[in-house]
Amino acid sequence: MEKILKFGGTSCGSVESIESVLAIIEANHQLKSKFAVVFSAMSGVTNALLEAGAAAASKQKTDNTLIEQIENRHFEIIKHFIPVTGQSQVIAQIRTLVNELRDVLKGIGLIKEISPKTSDLLVSFGERLSTALIAAILTQRGLPVVFVDARSLVKTNAQFGKAEVNFERTRGLIEDFFKGYDTEIALITGFIASNDLGETTTLGRGGSDYTASIFGAALDVQEIEIWTDVDGMMTADPRKVGAAFTIPSISYAEAMELTHFGAKVIYPPSLQPAFAKNIPIRVLNTFNRQFAGTVVSKEPTASPYIITGISSIDELALVNVQGSGMIGVAGVSAKLFTVLAKEKISVVLISQASSEHSICFAIDPQVASKVDKILAKEFAQEIESGDIEGIDIQKELSVIAVVGEGMRKHTGVSGRLFSVLGKNGINIVATAQGSSELNISVVIENKDLSKALNVIHETFLDRKSVV
Repeated sequence: MEKILKFGGTSCGSVESIESVLAIIEANHQLKSKFAVVFSAMSGVTNALLEAGAAAASKQKTDNTLIEQIENRHFEIIKHFIPVTGQSQVIAQIRTLVNELRDVLKGIGLIKEISPKTSDLLVSFGERLSTALIAAILTQRGLPVVFVDARSLVKTNAQFGKAEVNFERTRGLIEDFFKGYDTEIALITGFIASNDLGETTTLGRGGSDYTASIFGAALDVQEIEIWTDVDGMMTADPRKVGAAFTIPSISYAEAMELTHFGAKVIYPPSLQPAFAKNIPIRVLNTFNRQFAGTVVSKEPTASPYIITGISSIDELALVNVQGSGMIGVAGVSAKLFTVLAKEKISVVLISQASSEHSICFAIDPQVASKVDKILAKEFAQEIESGDIEGIDIQKELSVIAVVGEGMRKHTGVSGRLFSVLGKNGINIVATAQGSSELNISVVIENKDLSKALNVIHETFLDRKSVV
C-alpha cells in the first residue's frame, strides 16, 4: 500500500466538492497507485444527527425533518452522478440505512433518553452514508472499489464518545483484510469503530484523521494525504492576517503547538500512529488540487524563517493565585492543578514567578466562575490566614503563540517579539516559554489581538525577515 487518502466533511458536502473527490481518486487510479480512501460524513450531517437524537429524546418532532434533509442531500448526489438506470439500487441502499437510522431514533424516543453508547451508534450513520454513496458512484464509473465498514477492523474499548484503540488487535485485522484485496480500492468509513461486543464506538475529535492514521500505520504506507478545504497549514489565520501564506513543510512538534493554540486544519494527536512510524502527512486542498500543500513530518525541510507560524486563542481568562505564604512552601502547585484535573478543567497556559509568589494560568472563560469557586473552597484556609491574598481572574484576554524550530538556533527572538509589541502599544499581561524554545506564548488584551498578530507576522514572516 502506497498511501491513504482522507477526505473531510467539506470535501464530501456538495456536488462540486464530490466532483473534485472523484477526480482525485480517478487520477490516483490511473497512475496505478495502490491506495485506500477514508471518508468523513457530509459537512453538517453529524451535527444534524445529534440534533435529531436530542429532539427524539425530548419528544420533539423536528427529528423527522432533519432526517429527511439528510436523506435528500444524499439523493441529490445520486441523481447528479448516477444514470437513471442505475439509481434505484443505490437509492434502495441509502434508504435502508436511513430506515435503520429512523429505528434508532424511534428507540431514543421511546426511552426518552440518549446515552453515549446510543449517540455513537447514531452519528455512525454519517460516515456509513457518505462512504456507501461514493462507493456506489465509483462502482458505476467502473473503478474496482470495495466498501469497508471500519467497525469490523478498528477495535476499541467501551469508552463511548472517545474510545481507546486496541492497536495490536486492530493491526492484525487490517493486515489480514488487505491480504485479500490486492487490486481493489478500499473506501473506509472514518471516525467509527467497535468494541469486543460489536457495539459501535467513535474515536473522538479528529476521528477520521485518526482512522487514516491507524490504517496508514498498520499498512506501512509511504504517505497519508489529508484533503480539506484550505491549501494546507498557514503561517497565521488568513481571516486575521492578510499576509498569511501556506507553510510548505512543518514538524510534528510545530503542528502540535499551532493546533493547541487554535489552528484547526488538522488535529495532530489523532495522527500519532502514523508519526510513530515516521509516515509523513500531506495536507491538501480538495478545491485546489494542483497546490503542493503542507507536509507534516519528523524532519521537515529547512525554513528560511526563524519562526514557522503564529496561532491564537481569541477568548480566555487568566487566573492568578498569589501570596507571600506560597514562597518556599512545597505542594502548592500540586494542590492547585490536582483540583483542576479532578474537575476536568483544561489549562491552556501556565506561568509562575521565580519567587514562587504567584502562579497564573489561562483557562476557557466559560469555566472561570466555576474555577473561582473551586479554588476559593480549596484554599479557604490559606486565604483566611493571609498566606494567599485571594484568587484574581482577568477576562477579555487572548493568547498568541509564536512557534518554530528555528527559534532554537537564534538569540534575541523573545527580545524582538516583546519589542515589536511594545513599540505598537500592546501590553503583555503574561508570558510562557518552554525549555524546548519551540514556543513563546504571550497573553494580551482582546482588543489588541488583530494588531498584534499582524505586526508579529510582519516582523518575523515577511521577505525581509528571511535568515
